Amino acid sequence: MIEIKNIYKSFAKLQVLKGATLNVRDGEIHTIIGKSGTGKSVLIKTLIGLICPDKGEIIVDGEVISEYSEKKLNESIRPNVSFVFQEGALWDSLTIGQNIDLALGIRKLLTPEERKTCILESLDLVGLDNVKDKYPEQLSGGMLKRVAIARAIATRPKYLLYDEPTTGLDPVLSNVINSLIKELNDNLGVTSLIISHDIVGTEKISDRVSMLHEGKIILTCETKDIWRQENKIFNDFITGKVNKND
Repeated sequence: MIEIKNIYKSFAKLQVLKGATLNVRDGEIHTIIGKSGTGKSVLIKTLIGLICPDKGEIIVDGEVISEYSEKKLNESIRPNVSFVFQEGALWDSLTIGQNIDLALGIRKLLTPEERKTCILESLDLVGLDNVKDKYPEQLSGGMLKRVAIARAIATRPKYLLYDEPTTGLDPVLSNVINSLIKELNDNLGVTSLIISHDIVGTEKISDRVSMLHEGKIILTCETKDIWRQENKIFNDFITGKVNKND
């Protein structure tokens, strides 16, 4: 279980997170929605120590990790948490297989043969069993998204964090990626936390939805109940209503 308690984060004079609190249950797909610039990416990056909060607690499986050193994060948390970056974050100079192998560096006891097997298995899980020796520039946008997911699952984490996994994709490819996220969650037994603007995809695959607004989580509900909420800010967002005061 992941618990985020009263997290604050500022960059110079800009206060981004203002007491964000969120619980993510084991085994669920939990999606955070909200307008651009509200701090969704900042919040999710605090979970793996890419950004250090100014105040508050982050608890993963009972461990308060908010003040862990880089060394302790690498040893006790990051082997169990993988991050799928919005732009993929693949190295253009490396093959797909080599990109995935970089992530496996955290599993230090694997033999070279075991690493090779893990790379192939991970690519097969995302439906890309023939691209190991290709370079990122040779793949389409949708394929690159799946490679980024393959790299994330290669370490066999307990938690998968996705930053806008369908951004830049057409509706068909978005549906492919959303279906893949659901399939991996079910088949690998992971817990997924997603940042998304894709309301259709969110409704299709998520168990629960939370909205981040002005630095705080203002609402969390079961996905089946998203159209029955009374929060105006939430309802305006999911229906795409334009507020002239924004």
